[in-house]
Amino acid sequence: MFTGLIREIATVQSYKNNILTIKSKHKAKRGDSIAINGVCLTVIKVNADGFDLELSDETRALIDESKLSGQVHLEPAMQMNDRFEGHIVQGHVDCVGTVRQIIPRDNATDFIIAVDPKYIAYIIPKGSITVDGISLTVNDVGDDNFRLTIIPHTLQETLMKNYNVGTKLNIETDLFARYIDHILIHRQNSKKSISWQDIDTLQMSY
Repeated sequence: MFTGLIREIATVQSYKNNILTIKSKHKAKRGDSIAINGVCLTVIKVNADGFDLELSDETRALIDESKLSGQVHLEPAMQMNDRFEGHIVQGHVDCVGTVRQIIPRDNATDFIIAVDPKYIAYIIPKGSITVDGISLTVNDVGDDNFRLTIIPHTLQETLMKNYNVGTKLNIETDLFARYIDHILIHRQNSKKSISWQDIDTLQMSY
């Protein structure tokens, strides 16, 4: 599990044959889970200046592989004794979004992100979303897009400062919204209604 708070801007040294080699200050161990641009991956080898990660075919089919080059967002998985900040992030990318508009404001920048309309149900106004591994708050939601308002600190400390119209983004939607939708669909198919006990269980899990 992750929080969506970027711990380091790391560098991709190479990406070939499903193996991603990262140069990083983070001292990883073999078997560690590390999110790279929002994608949860497993360390398979530790190097003097970083580590290697392996991508499955399923992961490669879901993400934007063009993001596995140059600088990348890095977040190690949470430890049991870590302070919990950000929001619950699994590192499981749902879809690839695209920057549609960038609108400068007086003390912030708005990003309009387009996604496949089928994912809009999992994007909640004033809820949380993960964009390239960054925990962010959704302001508005449209039929096929959502709006983020990014403060200068976030812009400066992440790779969002390099985004342009057309930039592809790894998107992870709200975990709780996905769970609720899954339960409702299966309850409907089995002609059962969701109970308050189900809702309480979901809330405790979240």
